[in-house]
Amino acid sequence: TVTVNKEKNEIASSMVYVDGAYYVPADTVSKLLKFSYRWDIRENRAVALSNAEGSSLPAKYDLRERGRTPSVKNQGRFGTCWAFAALSAMESEMMPEEVLELSPDHMSLKNSFYLEQTDGGNYTMGMAYLTSWQGPVYEVDDPYGDNVSPDGLKPVKHVQEIQIIGHKDYEEIKEAVFKYGGVQTSIYSALRSTTKNSEYYNAQTSSYCYIGTKKSNHDVLIIGWDDNYSRDNFKIEVEGDGAFICQNSWGTGFGDDGVFYVSYYDVNIGSHNLVYTGIEDTDNYDHIYQTDLCGWVGQLGYNKESIYGANVYTAGSNEELRAAGFYAVGKDTEYRLYVVKNFENTNSLNESRILVAQGKLRNSGYYTIPFNKHVTVAAGERYAVILYVSTPGSDKPLAIEYRADEFTKTVDITDGEGYISLMGNRWESLEETQSSNLCLKIYSDNMQSMEDVQ
Repeated sequence: TVTVNKEKNEIASSMVYVDGAYYVPADTVSKLLKFSYRWDIRENRAVALSNAEGSSLPAKYDLRERGRTPSVKNQGRFGTCWAFAALSAMESEMMPEEVLELSPDHMSLKNSFYLEQTDGGNYTMGMAYLTSWQGPVYEVDDPYGDNVSPDGLKPVKHVQEIQIIGHKDYEEIKEAVFKYGGVQTSIYSALRSTTKNSEYYNAQTSSYCYIGTKKSNHDVLIIGWDDNYSRDNFKIEVEGDGAFICQNSWGTGFGDDGVFYVSYYDVNIGSHNLVYTGIEDTDNYDHIYQTDLCGWVGQLGYNKESIYGANVYTAGSNEELRAAGFYAVGKDTEYRLYVVKNFENTNSLNESRILVAQGKLRNSGYYTIPFNKHVTVAAGERYAVILYVSTPGSDKPLAIEYRADEFTKTVDITDGEGYISLMGNRWESLEETQSSNLCLKIYSDNMQSMEDVQ
């Protein structure tokens, strides 16, 4: 028998014990937990999909009980919660297979923004740092809090996908914690790391709920939930029971060894949520071509849901183009990707397009899309990649990088050659007319010989 939500169920297939672990057939698990899955032949693994009918998630779930919570960190006097929450989420999502400790010092000091550790930051800055392969690096190679970050450190993982879960979508947040691990989220903290006194925080029960108009100012890690967590545990009156279990970055002296409960009725919890769904080893691609080191700074469009964008790159060697990376700025974004070889001018964008991928993305976020057909380019060849996106409800569906404020004043638009078009036939220079770079990266592998390049 197997127990699900305190109910015992008979299973037809027995468990198998191999190398210290028990295995149960995937069909049995999916039926009992009422989720579907698909088998990824290339990766030789099952990929869980959304629940087909309603939610069968347990009323309480805690990653601490499953050995999937990273060590509690202490950000000290710096405004680096965004880096701690992002890297802790990554650490959680790689556990228990890999137990790594990543460096918030490097993330907050070696990004492309004009930023000091006392300035704070936000999740889009973390996305830019990670998806540009500037990091992450190991904590041991760049210890936190010494105001020093060595040059030349290489990333120990490549982040290829980061999904943004919709505003207050509690069921999807829970599903992400259940499937992947810790979820980065934002709250308004009326507390500071040096004090535990607040009308919104009950130190006796390590519970917090903010009701007010102030926006989020602090990132934490959701590591579980409890639907029956009593409303009586909170210092202020809340409408009902239920709380997310959150890990903070204020050391083990805060809350319950660094963990506290945030009410479902907190006005900010669940508003901005990131789950790092594509963490890969660094041998996945040989090259990354990009011009948007500050990432998703803003959006652009023609007051329509759809737009075309194109980036032009020059191959550094004989290579095979294998994938493209871009931001979906909203839910249910449809996309098409094309490659144009031997780019000469904008006329080339209307000729000999090779369709290499198309599909639809459920959530906003950053995605790496493998090409269905790999395209070879020769050393020195200029080529273009065209992205068509259509995002329901958006009049600016294309993510761009530009100098928006003091933090992004280091943006360099001279390093890119990008174009945009409403219908994909008449193109304008993104750098010349919009003073922006297009967020569209390309990933490639080296070719073995010139004969392989066609």
